[in-house]
Amino acid sequence: MRIGETVEDVVFRAEARAWLEASIPRERRPHRTGDAQRAYDVAWRRRQFDAGWGHIAWPERYGGRGLPLSRQLIWYEESARAGAPDHTGNSFFVALQHAGPTLIARATEDQQTFHLPRILRGDAIWCQGFSEPGAGSDLAGIRTRGVVEGDEIVVTGQKIWTSYALYASYQELLIRTEPGSRRHRGLTFVICDMSLPGIDVRPIRNIAGGTDFCEVFYDEVRMPVSSVVGGLGNGWDVAMSLLSFERGAASFPVAIETARRIDELIDYARAALPALDGSALGERLAQARADAAALQAMVHLLIARDSAPAEGSYIRLCLAELGRRASALAMDVLGPEALDREAFDEWPRRYLEDFKLTIAAGTSQIQRNIIGERVLGLPRQGKAA
Repeated sequence: MRIGETVEDVVFRAEARAWLEASIPRERRPHRTGDAQRAYDVAWRRRQFDAGWGHIAWPERYGGRGLPLSRQLIWYEESARAGAPDHTGNSFFVALQHAGPTLIARATEDQQTFHLPRILRGDAIWCQGFSEPGAGSDLAGIRTRGVVEGDEIVVTGQKIWTSYALYASYQELLIRTEPGSRRHRGLTFVICDMSLPGIDVRPIRNIAGGTDFCEVFYDEVRMPVSSVVGGLGNGWDVAMSLLSFERGAASFPVAIETARRIDELIDYARAALPALDGSALGERLAQARADAAALQAMVHLLIARDSAPAEGSYIRLCLAELGRRASALAMDVLGPEALDREAFDEWPRRYLEDFKLTIAAGTSQIQRNIIGERVLGLPRQGKAA
């Protein structure tokens, strides 16, 4: 296990810092979901790809650099330092942090060759089709069905809380293809072309005013069997691979960005609140900064140890809880100004959006169960030892 930077790491960091400082967009990302926001994200993604920064850790043959995950972490750190558009609320989050890694790990060469370069170039936004009205945290309860007819799968059902579905070209879709199957058996993971006939996307406006979330309805949508990832009936296994990325590596840039925002909030509080030192609010800010530092140290440790996928739930749990606390803390720092959603760094808007943190990628309770059962070896909930 190695924690610390090599000479090569230092050189890479300097290269990344120089490019980011010269190349990041000077205008802010539009906060309202829409074509302008999508165009901003696409332009930034393409600028990175054209300059050779499409992805640090993805294989070179697909447009990445083929470097270790530790270098990807350096890229996230330098992006946050430079104030680059963050990796946490971007239209390409699902494509880069969920779909891409899953395709690299589980897809066929043809699927990888077609989709991965398109993601890195900014040609394809992805969305996730897992949750349903009756199957969110209990993912094994999904009912959207797919009937195999020759070389096609006919899909009927509904998904909900589908981020970026309004603009997505493709979807990581989990369906039930074995009639009469229950729980995790008989599920299949499909790459869904969102332009297919029979797909109806309906935006859901959240309390912050955004429409990132959508409902998606499938009315006898015909998809080729060649779009299946991992084979028919193996969808649960592929989905677990995806969730290990979502709860692990996908949380790394969010952890870095959260630490940056907390630092900026502390600087703002020092300037705006002269009596901050020694106050209860000052102590809460100090605790948030300490928690952010501990979270970053945990990220470095997991990368250095090349830890088991289940250990990513440590990161996801701590990050979700810290994010909620930090946004609530920002409201107390802003005081009456918190009534303006556009106040300092849009913290009031983020406060509203951050209610989802302890639900997305599995609730905090589920993360604790994963840690207890799969990492610590404790008996399953409700069962005696």
